[in-house]
Amino acid sequence: MILILGGTAEGRQLAAALSELGCPAVLSLAGRTRAPLSEGPVRTGGFGGVEGLRSYLRTQAISQVVDATHPFAEQMTRHAVSACAAEGVPLLRLERPSWGQHVDAGRWHWVDDHAQAASLCAALPGPVLLTVGRLHTGDYVDDLGGRRVVARVAEAPALDLPAAWTLLCARGPFDLTGERALMQHYGIRVLVTKDAGGAHTDAKLQAAAEGGVDVVIVRRPPTPSGLLTVSTVSEVLQALQAPAG
Repeated sequence: MILILGGTAEGRQLAAALSELGCPAVLSLAGRTRAPLSEGPVRTGGFGGVEGLRSYLRTQAISQVVDATHPFAEQMTRHAVSACAAEGVPLLRLERPSWGQHVDAGRWHWVDDHAQAASLCAALPGPVLLTVGRLHTGDYVDDLGGRRVVARVAEAPALDLPAAWTLLCARGPFDLTGERALMQHYGIRVLVTKDAGGAHTDAKLQAAAEGGVDVVIVRRPPTPSGLLTVSTVSEVLQALQAPAG
């Protein structure tokens, strides 16, 4: 039985691929999204820390864990490393490539956390498109409370946003045509996002480049040392010695 720690498009794709191959697997989701799209068995909710995850690995006879959580889900990755090491279960990290090698990466403003991003945005002129997820949207209220901000999230954050802000609840992926139209409609001059990486959410970066929009990127937390990491579902299947179909 393979446990996929999901919450990303890659995690869902891996679950679908393993289901098609007839490999027993369960996709675990944190439960923050009310209507996840996935194939095969799914469990939702946390494990209860490292000890809870260790217990799950034992009771469910998990033989392999694939950590396909978001690059910023650092706590879950740390817990997976500790639990798998303690239980002797192989762990593989599936993580989409960083935007650090993007053709425009050298033009962007890279920061280490949301506090730095909010402070930097306050010094940059014009309306802001905020795409940092509902859990971190509130981190920008103090610095940008009086600014024109378009906060785009998959689901509404659990807080009242400033009157000057526009809340857009929408789930990607978003195409280039739509991102261009959004930035033009709201006159966006600053884009704030996290280094999610990959191609699922990079249309906004191209639209920003075309429009001369300042881009502020929150860097990823470091991956734990020694953790075997691959960047595609095909590489996971190869590592699991499963045929790629």
